[in-house]
Amino acid sequence: MSQHDDSNPAAKLWGGRFSEATDAFVEEFTASVGFDRRLYGQDIAGSMAHAEMLASVGVLTKQEAAAIIGGLGAIREEIESGAFTWSVAREDVHMNIEARLIELIGETGKKLHTGRSRNDQVATDIRLWLRDAIDALLGQIRRYQHGLLDLAEREHATVMPGFTHLQTAQPVTFGHHMMAWYEMLERDAERLADCRRRVNRLPLGAAALAGTGYPLDRELTARLLGFDGVCRNSLDAVSDRDFAIEFTACAALIMMHLSRQAEELILWTSAQFAFIDLPDRYCTGSSIMPQKKNPDVPELVRGKTGRVYGHLMALLTLMKGQPLAYNKDNQEDKEPLFDTVDTLAGSLRAFADMVPNLQTNPANMLASTRSGFATATDLADYLVGRGLAFRDAHEVVGRAVRLAGERGCDLADLTLEELRAFDSRIDADVYALLTPEGSAAARDLLGGTAPVQVLARIAEAREHLAGTHSR
Repeated sequence: MSQHDDSNPAAKLWGGRFSEATDAFVEEFTASVGFDRRLYGQDIAGSMAHAEMLASVGVLTKQEAAAIIGGLGAIREEIESGAFTWSVAREDVHMNIEARLIELIGETGKKLHTGRSRNDQVATDIRLWLRDAIDALLGQIRRYQHGLLDLAEREHATVMPGFTHLQTAQPVTFGHHMMAWYEMLERDAERLADCRRRVNRLPLGAAALAGTGYPLDRELTARLLGFDGVCRNSLDAVSDRDFAIEFTACAALIMMHLSRQAEELILWTSAQFAFIDLPDRYCTGSSIMPQKKNPDVPELVRGKTGRVYGHLMALLTLMKGQPLAYNKDNQEDKEPLFDTVDTLAGSLRAFADMVPNLQTNPANMLASTRSGFATATDLADYLVGRGLAFRDAHEVVGRAVRLAGERGCDLADLTLEELRAFDSRIDADVYALLTPEGSAAARDLLGGTAPVQVLARIAEAREHLAGTHSR
């Protein structure tokens, strides 16, 4: 396919200053084409916009721009069909595409790089790629949120124990718990959308580091590529990777949330809890123990969280010692960023597919709620409502819990006479509050676990998501 002699130093697109060929090991060591080729679509789009802009300001003729844009379109077809030959000798995605363009259209192809550098070119490509990735990830988050809303609505009145310190605390509803996961994801979506605003700024036109003497119309290029604006300082434009670090920090937070959810799913599927059952297609068995049904997907997501944390630390460390402007170190930004996106996308997809399809075991949840004195606070609140100071009520209920523990029963199983022995203000109406269902229903305030509040929040969330889709 190629007439380009990569062994000749002068044949490199930057080789005029060099008198000997690049060492074979160095060529392999410094090449990035093995991983940055995934930027080909963004690289071609950026080059097409650059050519159109150069024609608009008179640096290229319309005929030259048309030839370049046509050649780039042909290259994109070659890449997508698998006919394109990638060369390590050409170092990266940019030089591979540009060299092929020159092969296809001749001398005109050499004019494409006028007024730009690989420094601002790669910064543009990464921002375009990450912008697309964020949009796709936001779509996955929204899909998962929709699934959680469906599950929460289905289980809005299913009572389960709420925990602090992993000890039974107070009754909540399973729907309320799922809505807590929804709220985590809503913050994640807000952070990603905000991060996207800073990603969506155009570096192209900064050239190597100082700008260029050509009369470029950077605002036109930005409009052609859908950027919200341009980077305002050429030194910063080519060396900034804050946007990649910020995104990876957002991704680390999302993975932390998914890991917390994974931990609960793993606990809840255990025989000791048996609150839920995950679909078989998201679990595996044991090679030796035939009874096992292992929650491998949640466990793997929990493990992959550390991988994303590592990428965040890698990017922070990569940038911490770099003087302005561009340095070769920045080649190391892509693999952590690419893998962060891939890991997060896979984890979100797995949870969006799996969690809404889990099955609950309401009987086990209710039995667990009744076994841990989950309504003790309700008894204290009842006494406060009858004039007892809360600290005194706390003491009274503590003694009642001790008696129930000695009896091996729940508070609701104590007789009225036994309860009144602790405080005469207790009447028969207390039993309505000592059931898990009654306790949950009593939390009927904004943000509370009462089923009516859960349904109200679900309706509000559905309206919000509908609004995000319409924008």
